Amino acid sequence: MIIRELDATDDTAALLDLSVRAFGPVPDRHGWEATAASVIGGQRYLAAFDGDRMAAAARFHDMTQCWAGRWLRMAGVAGVAVAPEDRGRGTGRALMTALLGRIAEQGYPVSVLYPATSSIYRSLGWETAGGCETLAFPARSLHSLVRPDPAAAADGAGPPGTRLRRCGPGDAAEVLTVVTGVHQALRDSGPNLRDEESVRQWLGAEGRFCYLAPDGFLAYRWQHGNDELQVDRALAVSAATTRAIWGIVASHSSIAGTVRACLGPADPVHWLTREPDVAQVGRVAWMLRVVDAPAAVAERGFPAGAEVTARLRLADPVCPDNEGLWTLEVSGGKGTLSRAQPGPAGSMAARPLRAGPRGLAALYAGAPLATLRRAGLVADGDPATDAGLDTVFAATPFLLETF
Repeated sequence: MIIRELDATDDTAALLDLSVRAFGPVPDRHGWEATAASVIGGQRYLAAFDGDRMAAAARFHDMTQCWAGRWLRMAGVAGVAVAPEDRGRGTGRALMTALLGRIAEQGYPVSVLYPATSSIYRSLGWETAGGCETLAFPARSLHSLVRPDPAAAADGAGPPGTRLRRCGPGDAAEVLTVVTGVHQALRDSGPNLRDEESVRQWLGAEGRFCYLAPDGFLAYRWQHGNDELQVDRALAVSAATTRAIWGIVASHSSIAGTVRACLGPADPVHWLTREPDVAQVGRVAWMLRVVDAPAAVAERGFPAGAEVTARLRLADPVCPDNEGLWTLEVSGGKGTLSRAQPGPAGSMAARPLRAGPRGLAALYAGAPLATLRRAGLVADGDPATDAGLDTVFAATPFLLETF
């Protein structure tokens, strides 16, 4: 079995055949071909060959991801396909090990993927971190939004009205700037962004309607004729823009029966609808892998007022540069992870918190240490620092798209 990078000379028909055999029919062949071409051109597509036959393939997208309001590079792994006759032979593991090596070589601090099965990814250090949630509610629930609490506007200085403008492919750069700023202002954890060309294509997709404000963005589509409205993005910083966005969606309540929306877990729509109609109807879990531990800590955001100093002993045979004894320091909204020396025998400093790549990924994504201890993902450490670690890493990570 030979694993190598795909390039422009490779037959994309073989890649499409592998994808169909692994996942079923491709609904949008043109979109699939465009995605494949862009990733192959970026040296981010690997395949395993048994002679001349393509046995498996996997790619990763060049993305950024927000963690507590700060952005870092993220490799979004996708399209991991293994031919049916090659499953169970170690082909997928060998391919993913090579792909992870490529991700590390290209300097990505973290990687994210949506698993069809978890065992192979856990064996290589990915762990469950967050979800992509779909909410649904009757469109009539938005017909009249709940008014602001009078106590919140007691000074009489409410925000001015906001008017959204239509936007399209030519606004890709501005959309990226606005969406980046929204997630940063909200100190979100998890949402990803793609490059400008990908955003331009997304904005131009047939049937997608988009609106832009200085501090907000809306994108939606009709589904099932005109019975359902699919809200792909509804992002805003201010109350005025939030109401303007949901006001546009609400204007369809006389036609659409249902609104489906991909939203974060704390989206204000829960507080804007008059009745408790908003329900989660779908959730797809995603997994995180810390590829470069010092860089991942240095580039992540942390609560501005929280501080902690802790010692970590990390084991990571797949990414050995992460292994060893480290000192984690978080202060002023920033963190560092630096090499440490062993403490005196018998001291608390001699018992750092022990974690493998899965435990580190879950801690990074905000899982409480009590949960990680019960799951067998961390051990030892100084119990006095547990609350501090929980505070600095606290997060409810979410994504707003699958890939």
